Amino acid sequence: MADFAELARAVLPAPVWDYVAGGSGAETTLAANRRALDRVGVLPRMLRGVHTPSTAARLLGASHALPVAVAPMAYQRLLHPDGELALAAAAGAAGVPYVASTLSSEPIERIAGAGGEVWFQLYWLRDRGLVADLLDRAHAAGCTALTVTVDVPVLGRRLRDLRNGFALPPDVHAANLPAGRDDLAHHGTPGVSAVAAHTHEVFAPALTWADLEWLRARTPLPLVVKGVLDPRDAVLAADAGADAVVVSNHGGRQLDGAPPAAAALPEVVDAVGDRCEVLLDSGIRSGTDVLRALALGAHGVLVGRPLLFALAVGGRAGADTALALLAAELTDALTLAGCADPAAARDLRTVPVD
Repeated sequence: MADFAELARAVLPAPVWDYVAGGSGAETTLAANRRALDRVGVLPRMLRGVHTPSTAARLLGASHALPVAVAPMAYQRLLHPDGELALAAAAGAAGVPYVASTLSSEPIERIAGAGGEVWFQLYWLRDRGLVADLLDRAHAAGCTALTVTVDVPVLGRRLRDLRNGFALPPDVHAANLPAGRDDLAHHGTPGVSAVAAHTHEVFAPALTWADLEWLRARTPLPLVVKGVLDPRDAVLAADAGADAVVVSNHGGRQLDGAPPAAAALPEVVDAVGDRCEVLLDSGIRSGTDVLRALALGAHGVLVGRPLLFALAVGGRAGADTALALLAAELTDALTLAGCADPAAARDLRTVPVD
């Protein structure tokens, strides 16, 4: 899957590549995500009689072909004209959930109609009425879970975007927002990220756990809280009724200096016990990484950038290929680790490696 990154870099405009590939600040957390996963050594089990493992797993009470969901990622039509519709269709064909972003460049109704299971990701907006409207639309569209992102009170300071004066092109819009609500995102200014200016205007910056409780009461769907690193916050999320938490540093795009998500994962797993599921996001690049996450205690993972790069290279066909590669890599990893399925991988032990 790693091959898709360099292939995408060759076809994408440099500012778009920087927008997707970059992180915040000096990008120390972005780099640490990869190093932390590479330091996870998985102790394989022998003589377990495993020849053809199953990759199937249950997430949020539903069966899926892999312990994987497609991470919520904004403005996918920046990468390919078919954008979210292509990646959602590929996810459906692969049997994994697709998490549709509030800032999708296609409306949630069209994404839900592309095939497969769709979870809706909510960025909390200053306009509470618009939040309620988005929830109603997600319910009506048939979304099967709600993911609320809690680590973006403001957008992280992403220096590549500032240097590029990054702005959305005229044909890419925040399609779930009313017309004109994303105007700031299109007005490029040297030294300013137009996307950051837009989110500063529309995102609510001062949420509390009471807001999460309001959301829990407002939706009957399984609730996923994304962006947790401190185990104390994971416990508070479970107290507020979360069905899952996602251990994530937003792919190194928010607080630079935050720990790598993989390093934070075990303490979160221990803190919540069996009160809710735990997923890992930030840095997953292969089936081996999925195995590492499972061995650290995760129920599953979210995969982001590699699928965007595959989309950029080949549209729907590229996304299909990337997800097929991920399934093949996970099958190989499970076989070599002596695991009949992803649930068995959660019983593996890990050791640090240099």
